[in-house]
Amino acid sequence: MCTVACLLALFVFTSPAAHALDNGLALKPTMGWLHWERFMCNIDCDKYPNNCISERLYMQMADVMAKEGWKEVGYEYVCIDDCWPSHQRDAQGRLQADPKRFPGGIKKLADYVHSKGLKLGIYADVGEKTCAGYPGSLGFYETDAQTFADWGVDLLKFDGCYMDYTLLGEGYANMSKALNKTGRSILYSCEWPLYEWPFRKPNYTAIREACNQWRNSADVYDSWSSVKSILDWTASHEDVIVPSAGPGGWNDPDMLVIGNFGLSHAQQESQMALWAIMAAPLLMSNDLRDICPRSKELLQNRYIIAISQDPMGKQGYRTAAVDNFELWVRPLSKDRLAVAVFNKLEIGGPRVVSFRAVSLIAVPGWKICDPQCNVTQILPRYKEIGVQTPHSEITVSINPSGTALLTVTPRQKLYWEDTPKRHKRIIV
Repeated sequence: MCTVACLLALFVFTSPAAHALDNGLALKPTMGWLHWERFMCNIDCDKYPNNCISERLYMQMADVMAKEGWKEVGYEYVCIDDCWPSHQRDAQGRLQADPKRFPGGIKKLADYVHSKGLKLGIYADVGEKTCAGYPGSLGFYETDAQTFADWGVDLLKFDGCYMDYTLLGEGYANMSKALNKTGRSILYSCEWPLYEWPFRKPNYTAIREACNQWRNSADVYDSWSSVKSILDWTASHEDVIVPSAGPGGWNDPDMLVIGNFGLSHAQQESQMALWAIMAAPLLMSNDLRDICPRSKELLQNRYIIAISQDPMGKQGYRTAAVDNFELWVRPLSKDRLAVAVFNKLEIGGPRVVSFRAVSLIAVPGWKICDPQCNVTQILPRYKEIGVQTPHSEITVSINPSGTALLTVTPRQKLYWEDTPKRHKRIIV
């Protein structure tokens, strides 16, 4: 058994987030489905009629999201990624959907998605071309923004291919202004810092003022090494990126690949837990028409989603890495904490780790175990660990590449005071 009280030498980022984009959107991390990682740029609808980028795919995903509980737990956006348009704009210079794969056009698709109580997202690029070579929005920002608004689009993912990095800020800011000018509420998902980091440190104050969420690091693949690399990147840059996150604007570590082919169940639990700790958008990229029950249960876990969607909107962060364990902590509303203990080893069996609740008092402003707290384990299985005092020892068992996810809640003392009219409960 490994005792790692030193894991909990915690700190918090106290710098206030910059002013968010004032469009009233993304007050909590975005939840939905995005096609890219699972379906990529498959445009061969003759050979792959059920899995090509077509209106049929998005309508079927909307049907499943409406019928199988996804909408009820918070997944609301059905998002198109690259490869949807024709290779040429129309005579008025507007983007147009590929007529063979989207015979009804995007307006018809948006109406269908809306009829299911869901929202539609679309993809475009700040540069001359999209990453897959379709028409980009450079020189057409206002035209494209108005086109998306006219179609009833609710989210724009704006990529950064084929653009000089010195012009990224101007381009992303101009599209932000163009979207706001339409008068339609369109959540703005940017790739701005992703394309700027190779050259210089991005200006996160400007990014947050223009965008509702933003990608920082490499695309996620359906592999554990990819997920780990994103976690490592995030942890190594958290002093820069964590203060920028909050209601209205979020760091986006990319899609959830849960329910696909590359992750064990323990690894899927780790991605879900740590994305919730990071206050990340929860945008699934999988086939909801054919997903295993355990993955579906994990993605719809209301306890994890409650951490993700906590109204205080603080992003969590890695506080320590010791003996192939990592500790990630996220402050929550009502003086609570979410704690994730991540076992980085990929060999052997379950490992047991212990820490004392007194260590949790070290979080400035969160004296949650002084004098007592309630600890609940959410992953790998739900369990009420119960009331802890500052010197209680909390012990969890974690599978290789798995994560124990806990919530810690202050335990309030109650007493009753007699009044002339009624008994009154006092909380101290």
